Amino acid sequence: MLACYVNSSDMEAALGFFNRIPRKDAASWNTMITGLARNQRMEEAGKLFSAMPSRNVVTWNAMISGYAPVKSVVAWTAVITGHMKLGSIETAEKLFWEMPEKNLVTWNTMISGYVENSRAEAGVKLFKKMMAGGVSPNPSTLSSVLLGCSELSSLQLGKQVHQLVCKSPLHIDTTAGTSLISMYCKCGALEDAKKLFVEMPRRDLVTWNAMISGYAQHGAGELALSLFDGMRKAGISPDGITFVAVLLACNHAGLLDLGTDYFNSMRKDYGVEPKPDHYSCMVDLLSRAGKLDEAVDLIKKSPFKPHPAIYGTLLGACRIHKNTKIAEFAAKNLLDLDPTSAAAYVQLANVYAATNKWNDVARVRQLMNRSNVVKTPGYSWIDVKNIVHEFRSGDRIHPHLGSIHEKLNELEEKMKLAGYVPDLECALHDVGEAEKKQLLLRHSEKLAIAYGLMKLPPGVPIRVFKNLRICADCHRAAKCISEIEKREIIVRDTTRFHHFKDGSCSCRDYW
Repeated sequence: MLACYVNSSDMEAALGFFNRIPRKDAASWNTMITGLARNQRMEEAGKLFSAMPSRNVVTWNAMISGYAPVKSVVAWTAVITGHMKLGSIETAEKLFWEMPEKNLVTWNTMISGYVENSRAEAGVKLFKKMMAGGVSPNPSTLSSVLLGCSELSSLQLGKQVHQLVCKSPLHIDTTAGTSLISMYCKCGALEDAKKLFVEMPRRDLVTWNAMISGYAQHGAGELALSLFDGMRKAGISPDGITFVAVLLACNHAGLLDLGTDYFNSMRKDYGVEPKPDHYSCMVDLLSRAGKLDEAVDLIKKSPFKPHPAIYGTLLGACRIHKNTKIAEFAAKNLLDLDPTSAAAYVQLANVYAATNKWNDVARVRQLMNRSNVVKTPGYSWIDVKNIVHEFRSGDRIHPHLGSIHEKLNELEEKMKLAGYVPDLECALHDVGEAEKKQLLLRHSEKLAIAYGLMKLPPGVPIRVFKNLRICADCHRAAKCISEIEKREIIVRDTTRFHHFKDGSCSCRDYW
């Protein structure tokens, strides 16, 4: 009966029944504590854990899992209802090291807890300790650690994990193979992902989705849609995640009509109900194509309450198309949903700056200051010999800054000769032309690219990662540098990958 109450998440009934048990065995304690932890009622779980006469590995694992939850609906519901507070990963960490005996589930729980709670580096380090201790991983372990590699953009470590998989029975495991495909895609190594996908002996829906999503994220829209056709011919039915990838592929390739057809066919031809993510993709697709009024109409017709990302997408497009009216509409709605959104203020100010409305820029910045909203600083990073080097625009901290500036000045002269002209609209400050050019030359992407050119051997692609969208001037400069230096440059921003080679970009200047 206790298990029935727990399985149905009726924790009040479960606690009542548990308290009435005269002689509680280990199974009863395990069931009750596991149930409370699963439902994020950690205060009550902790009290029972302390009172438990004899703890075993199952109960320890349940407690660690409860304190290091994945960001699920259950976890967030528990936060909202007051059963849990964020930031309890430290408690999980403490329990983990206190635990007298650990099994594979323990290690997996802690590694995934680190990765899911934005501590990917700690998760990867723990994986290395686990391997050094002679504990063999399973697909769940590899899935978590590869996700950590993706979060850290650590391609070299991901390749080391791949070698480990190849030497173990997991080399034919579909879940492990799919995790590797996803890692390669997210770390910018699309060809490695494609090779692995082709060689996999078995593929499931998740595998197909991972590869289609990878193509979409890298701007290879035609390849993504071709693979989607191949998936259907193989008898695999698409799901909602598949269509997010398909719409994203259409979005990045500018295939407005085709994307609209796929969106309209979801329910009719495949029985897949459109969800908020699909509407977001369509709003993005319409907005990028300049169909801003149609994007607003779709938001208003959506059966779902709009979430902040939709208005953020609309705002970003308003800057490209210099539409202040719709930008004001999007910013107002975004702030109504999230009054602390820095993106609303920053993006609106950027739209005004792009149209030279500097008084409005100053007004928005004053509103932002009065609201105590802090802008997320833009930065870029690059991995050189397994050391991550981070740069901010106008960086003054990096130890090799002098050499980097020399390299950028050298590049600037070569770029001018090649016909490069700075895009001054990307310098969102009301200053003179010379100062704008200097500000643009010190953008974080350019600093990272220059450092990569200095430190990585000839022929090795330069992989740069950015926490915001790449600006138009850095995009223009990266194309020019790729031709001058005869080097492939790969930049991942918040929306996609850009592959710069021989003076061109894989996005075909549509992003």
